[in-house]
Amino acid sequence: MKKNFVTTILVFLVLYKVSAQRRDIVEYRQNWDKQKIFWGYFLGLNKKDYKITYTVPDTFINVTSSAGFEVGLIGDLRLHKNISLRLEPGLSSNTKTLEFTHIIGGDNDRIREVNATYLRIPLLLKFNTNRLHNMRPYVVGGVSYDYNFSSNQDNPNDNLDGEFRMKKNNFTYEIGFGVDLYLPFFIFSPSIRGVFAINNELVRDVDPNSQWTGNIDYFGTRGVFLKFAFH
Repeated sequence: MKKNFVTTILVFLVLYKVSAQRRDIVEYRQNWDKQKIFWGYFLGLNKKDYKITYTVPDTFINVTSSAGFEVGLIGDLRLHKNISLRLEPGLSSNTKTLEFTHIIGGDNDRIREVNATYLRIPLLLKFNTNRLHNMRPYVVGGVSYDYNFSSNQDNPNDNLDGEFRMKKNNFTYEIGFGVDLYLPFFIFSPSIRGVFAINNELVRDVDPNSQWTGNIDYFGTRGVFLKFAFH
């Protein structure tokens, strides 16, 4: 996903530069950057898995993830002509399958499916370059509070009953880059983000020597988001 996005942006920039050399450029939405506050929304895709560290070397969990979706709103407060403070509340959903390769047994013991839908509330700083005709590259970074709607943190059952438990309240940081494309009627802003958990999201089994969670030191979300924003 990341490689395809970068390739697409590079091809677009090359074609745009060649086209600009052949004709005069009409700059769209010239008053947009004078606004102090503006709003928008985004759609996107994600690919998430987990960063896992272990207390013993012979433990290993294989994570298989499917592509998920992103949808949300954007509020942007311009602090400077090249800096803005951005809030991007939205929903993020993804499914992962965990295979505990160190466990001897059938799929009921070795396999756990983790469905997660998060309310994400990122608070970000966006750093823009100066406008280049109808485009404006930027980098973005910040932190997010993530509420896991699919959490079974309060479930008294654990992996002995087939329940792999995750925490409700989590924190992540994210960094990324993108480009604002000024079009006649709106601004289209594709970006790619890397998202990384700050806290340990694992809820441990009751048994401290559990074969599922006893040997895990850290368990946290990491992923790549591809976002398409419209202002």
